[in-house]
Amino acid sequence: MKGMGNMGNMMKQMQKMQKKMMKAQDELHEMSFEASAGGGMVTVFANGKKEITEVKINEEVVDPDDVEMLQDLILTAVNDVLKQIDDKTNETMGQFTKGLPGGMF
Repeated sequence: MKGMGNMGNMMKQMQKMQKKMMKAQDELHEMSFEASAGGGMVTVFANGKKEITEVKINEEVVDPDDVEMLQDLILTAVNDVLKQIDDKTNETMGQFTKGLPGGMF
């Protein structure tokens, strides 16, 4: 019967960890991220859910004869902001998976 107490304790610990994970994930989703390209000519804002919330384009970079450059700046800024979110997510959520067998969560 002693093993049952350990199992119950382990379940409580898992529930605590799950609550902490949910709180951390909620906090991540509320965070704001920002990335720019071309020396601030294009700035992209996103939240932790990987939703782009705003795009600012400096009118100086809008050149009808060079739309490709503007497209490249937007892609660069979007990819950078998404990478920031991934890095922060891995940093934040990684603390919960350290020491666990691979694929457990």
